[in-house]
Amino acid sequence: MKHAPLNRKRKTKDPCPECGLHKNLCICELIPSLTFATKVCLIIHKKELKRTTNTGRLAIKSLTNSEIRIRGGEDRQVLDLSDLLVPTYRTFLFYPSDDAVELDRDLVEQSPLPIQLIVPDGNWRQASKVYTRHTELKDVPKVKISTTNSSIQHLRAEHSAEGMATLQAIAQALQVIEGPQAVEPLVKLYEAKLRNTLIGRGQIQASAGSIPSEKAR
Repeated sequence: MKHAPLNRKRKTKDPCPECGLHKNLCICELIPSLTFATKVCLIIHKKELKRTTNTGRLAIKSLTNSEIRIRGGEDRQVLDLSDLLVPTYRTFLFYPSDDAVELDRDLVEQSPLPIQLIVPDGNWRQASKVYTRHTELKDVPKVKISTTNSSIQHLRAEHSAEGMATLQAIAQALQVIEGPQAVEPLVKLYEAKLRNTLIGRGQIQASAGSIPSEKAR
């Protein structure tokens, strides 16, 4: 009998509707409930919602002060995001454009107001449309995190050294704003999502237990 090679990708059949993994690899019990002053608003294309490798949904499920807006609806109406621009938050578009500034503690401490992060989710083309098409966001400052992604394994192919999954990126941003200990459950959730996805694809053995830690690399 021929066996599928370990690096072969397999389409998830009958996935868990919450975490996107095969039901015997479900990680829903690891989804935390975290409350921060920082608000996260995920702008996602409806096609991206169907992808089992999407991690933005996991971020929204984990963060009580968060919401999701869906683009590309069947009614073809343009999504209006102007109601997000409220004076109770310092609003930033989390998008690595050429004019984006680094999200760091100096930026965070410039104002006592809580931060709202508008986060485009999807492939690069889908995410870029949030930046280019939503003119109501034209004056919203753009921020980025330039940390190199040192992970060896990825849910999807990354095309830059800084590329990372949406849940990873949100965890990195909240680590800067809220502190590393506060977002540790998000980091563990992403690691579980990655590990069980790779197990489902046959890229690692279930008996391996976990992806090697950064210290082990």
